[in-house]
Amino acid sequence: MTVYEASTWVIPVIIAITFHEAAHGFVALLFGDGTAWRLGRVSFNPLKHIDLFGTILMPALLLLLRSPFLFGYAKPVPVNYKALRNPRRNMVWVAAAGPSMNLALATLAALTFHLVAYLPVTANQWVAQNLKNALIINVLLAVFNMMPLPPLDGGRVAVGCFPISLPRRSPG
Repeated sequence: MTVYEASTWVIPVIIAITFHEAAHGFVALLFGDGTAWRLGRVSFNPLKHIDLFGTILMPALLLLLRSPFLFGYAKPVPVNYKALRNPRRNMVWVAAAGPSMNLALATLAALTFHLVAYLPVTANQWVAQNLKNALIINVLLAVFNMMPLPPLDGGRVAVGCFPISLPRRSPG
């Protein structure tokens, strides 16, 4: 992979994970939990969200091993669900904030494609590739994160939407 190719993937990935995690913290703050805010995690600074192993080492290792898939993760934003005004309902909104941000970023990338033609020829290919990759990455992150499996965001949404008595029922 060339530096050019890497830049068209790394930039959209960093933006996607940074905005995803910041969205969780911002929505938690809106609903009464200032934990992430106090820790400086409601931020668009990627350094606040990068996990050494999950964001850098694991994806790099998978690339070196020529893995057919790439996987990684960011540092999760700390949320104290008990501090939310309505923990059960607000937990759903906090969990859905990250994937919703990814869908918003994917939509923005798609809408921005028509502006590429107005860029200088030397830049339009690179910008178009970044936008295409941003669209792919953000849709994949949103869909993957909304799978109803803990600890993914979709698992938290599912738990918040289940009737309270459902998790307490014993099998059989």
